[in-house]
Amino acid sequence: MSMEVTAWMSLHHAMHQREQRPFSKATLRRIGGFARPHRRLLGWFLAGSVVAAVLTVAAPVLAGRVVDAIVTGTDTSTVVRLAVAIAFIALAEAGLGLLNRYQSARIGEGLIVDLRTAVFDHVQRMPVAFFTRTRTGALVSRLNNDVIGAQQAFSDTLSGVVGNAVTLVLTLAVMLTFSWQITLLTLLLLPIFVLPARRMGRRLARLEREAADLNAAMSTRMTEKFSAPGATLVKLYGRPAEESAEFAVRARRVRDIGVRTAMLQTVFITALTVVGSLALALVYGLGGVYAIRGQLDAGAVVALALLLSRLYAPLTSLASARVEIMSALVSFERVFEILDLKPMIEDRPDARPLPDGPVAVEFDDVRFGYPSAEKVSLASLEDVAKLDARGGEEVLHGISFRAEPGQMVALVGSSGAGKSTIAQLLPRLYDVEAGAVRLSGRDVRDLTGDSIRDALGVVTQDGHLLHDTIRANLLYARPDAGEDDLWDVLRRARLADLIRSLPDGLETVVGERGYRLSGGERQRLTIARLLLSRPRVVILDEATAHLDSTSEAAVQAALGEALTGRTSVVIAHRLSTIRSADQILVLEQGRIVERGRHPDLLARGGRYAELYRTQFDQPVPA
Repeated sequence: MSMEVTAWMSLHHAMHQREQRPFSKATLRRIGGFARPHRRLLGWFLAGSVVAAVLTVAAPVLAGRVVDAIVTGTDTSTVVRLAVAIAFIALAEAGLGLLNRYQSARIGEGLIVDLRTAVFDHVQRMPVAFFTRTRTGALVSRLNNDVIGAQQAFSDTLSGVVGNAVTLVLTLAVMLTFSWQITLLTLLLLPIFVLPARRMGRRLARLEREAADLNAAMSTRMTEKFSAPGATLVKLYGRPAEESAEFAVRARRVRDIGVRTAMLQTVFITALTVVGSLALALVYGLGGVYAIRGQLDAGAVVALALLLSRLYAPLTSLASARVEIMSALVSFERVFEILDLKPMIEDRPDARPLPDGPVAVEFDDVRFGYPSAEKVSLASLEDVAKLDARGGEEVLHGISFRAEPGQMVALVGSSGAGKSTIAQLLPRLYDVEAGAVRLSGRDVRDLTGDSIRDALGVVTQDGHLLHDTIRANLLYARPDAGEDDLWDVLRRARLADLIRSLPDGLETVVGERGYRLSGGERQRLTIARLLLSRPRVVILDEATAHLDSTSEAAVQAALGEALTGRTSVVIAHRLSTIRSADQILVLEQGRIVERGRHPDLLARGGRYAELYRTQFDQPVPA
């Protein structure tokens, strides 16, 4: 290995130091749990690293013997045998390097799969409250950067420590047998490699972090402005020039940091390469004097010079080994932070599926408050120094009602009255604090999550669509649905003619969040998806709140198909849509203040009549 490469490695180790902190034995045990499935491959990998280290030292020794054979005039067969041995070692090193790289890749990529799968599966089990607080980018970083950082502990750091330790011991042992004086003098030059590298590394690391922050800011800005809503905002408020100028300022700052970083690196590497060359000059000069005096063989001088080039790299690597190990452990701990968050909603061990047949919905004296941040999130995932201490205040106070199979219960009231909260308790997105939510007389906490999801269908005012084809969005509800099933639900959702008119039909990509479709078309597609899932209970959360009259009429017709013969809980923004409800509940501040049918509530002249009068700007019918 050349002195320049050694200098680069020294700088790299110094640049990528993290703040050290203590770690627990429990962390090591958990790491061992993830490593256990790969222990056989890991053993072969470490054995290969040891053999590679031995071969690294053997080649310079044989090269020195070749020189001695030439100087002493030994027969040519000896030189040929030594040359063949050197060639064999070179081939063995190459083959072993490929094998070790394959094993390293298998271990590292296997560990990435295990960690990512564990984190992804765990995150999927987290409550909705977790996702309402957490930054998506922070979660993605845990699945990408931290998982890769943890993987490097096995594929790079572990093998590097073992291989470098063996290489260092063997190299020093062989060098000492040749000349302990020259060996000690070369070791005195080690601080010139390590100390400046650490100082320069910290400066470069600061520049690197600044560039990373600027790049992250640019990425955030691009993500915001390149989305359909962000681009629309820029165009509506006429700020594209200002946006471009601000982006250019950050881009130029990254450029300046890049130039400065490149120059610092080049100056540093050049200086260390010169130091390395001086060390070689010392070996050749002092070793040459010893050789001329007969105190050292010429071959030993050559071997010492070759071994020197292989000494500084493991020394500098091992000097930074603890930092690298701690960095890897930090990555593991950040991954384990996610895995240690306990899901608030889980199936009980004795949970049973919801029986087949029509479903009645019942709320029995339900009281509920949204959980505080410390129960569902981490400060590092919210990008705050301390979690918000608020939360836990009761927002539903003794809610009781019952919807018999096939009946419609409508929820109306002011914004923030608790309507959407009730809708979220039914599919068990949250658990009640007191009272019970029942389906067909069974507490939802005693039912399996799969059976609840199969029984309930939800349409919100902003139904989410995947950035995929119409077919894929429909099949998300029922993957085994056939072609006829898809067209049947599209027909019932009043979308079949539109989809047939598209060039790609069912293979049409709807765009991010369905933005290539109109609002009414998006809603009807979510209704078609609901129809495909064949729910027994339908929950509509202001499904027509933001639609024009034409789109609302089409969606209402589709909703008629969705509600027929099903128990339904409907959150209504427009009171005209719930006149036929079997029961209307008027909520205010988390309490039911009125209940009854549409004509009765109007005749009562209470809060419902007031809402009706405000919405339609006309007297309540007599």
